[in-house]
Amino acid sequence: MTMVQFKIRNSTRTQPSSLRPARLMYALLALLLVGTHAQAEQKVLMGAYEVHYIVIPTTTLNAKVADRYGLVRAKDRALVNISVIDADGKAHAAQVSGRSRNLLEQSQTLQFQEVREGSAIYYLALLHHADEEHHRIEIDVATSDRQRTIAWQQKMYWEES
Repeated sequence: MTMVQFKIRNSTRTQPSSLRPARLMYALLALLLVGTHAQAEQKVLMGAYEVHYIVIPTTTLNAKVADRYGLVRAKDRALVNISVIDADGKAHAAQVSGRSRNLLEQSQTLQFQEVREGSAIYYLALLHHADEEHHRIEIDVATSDRQRTIAWQQKMYWEES
């Protein structure tokens, strides 16, 4: 095995050269993951607004935050979060409603509550689901001058707190 020397803060260390490709591989993997995360942003355009949407397990919520907004943290619940912003990043109020259906066509109406934190405005609703259950989610968003339905499918998983 070939040894490579390099200096770290005035000291010389020896490292096998076979570790260099591993470091390069980890660096490339990190870049790939960052790039994938950037592409995962979920938003749609609605005229001059962007509607951002995400569904996350409620078990990932901080317990104090969940209590403040009356959100139940459980492995079979997810939080649907909707926000409407303009090109300057300013939050805008909207009318938000929605529904979800699993593959057996069992449906549930999503009951959104408006949450204001400083200048931010969020619309939050709880979604009940089974483990590894596919859901077709439809969200209706209306501002003073636009209306749009956003639809997507997502597989839900149980996550322990």
